[in-house]
Amino acid sequence: MTAQRRAELAEGIAGVRDRIAAACAAADRDEAEITLIAVTKTFPASDVRLLAGLGLTDVGENRDQEARPKAADCADLPLTWHFVGSLQTNKARAVAGYADVVHSVDRSRLVTALSDAAVRAGRTLRCLVQVSLDEEEGRGGAPVRDVPALADGIAGADGLELGGVMAVAPLGADPAPAFTRLAEVAAEVRRNHPDASIVSAGMSGDLEQAIASGATHLRVGTALLGGRRAIVR
Repeated sequence: MTAQRRAELAEGIAGVRDRIAAACAAADRDEAEITLIAVTKTFPASDVRLLAGLGLTDVGENRDQEARPKAADCADLPLTWHFVGSLQTNKARAVAGYADVVHSVDRSRLVTALSDAAVRAGRTLRCLVQVSLDEEEGRGGAPVRDVPALADGIAGADGLELGGVMAVAPLGADPAPAFTRLAEVAAEVRRNHPDASIVSAGMSGDLEQAIASGATHLRVGTALLGGRRAIVR
């Protein structure tokens, strides 16, 4: 079964890499600019190990309850852990213990909580401002007007490093206009913070449009790992 699963994951990686190559060629971009993050939600730590063996070492999770034990199980691997889901302030301390990059910073209280947690843990967290491209409640993200202040807050906080911006495309709509807007917001952030170069956008269904609009980090689950599995509690 392990050999079969490894073959499935290798096929998934090859397929996504081919899509990235084609999208970069169409956008006249260098593939080296793109970081592929495997979002392993609902999949076991054994899949993370297989992905790492296949050369994919950026791993994303969106629930602390699942991410924390998985990161502990894989602590011997040279992985970069990305926390990509909505984050409650009371989970900041736990997430700061294993995450290297937090993609979902969307309010000042969370900046404070992550800063305190990072300092306590003796770590530096790279943080992205999550931008709301539809301002729909429940999906997370800061309104565009609040992004500059949040970016400044992260950049000035102990234990945190401003990495850039992140967004999720609006549901049921063409993602291209939203990703174009995100590129504009990212450029505005870089005017004051030139090193904040990350643009985290694009998932299994819209990575081509994200690359065309300047995405640097793709958060891909299904296209790499297959359909989501039921979480066993």
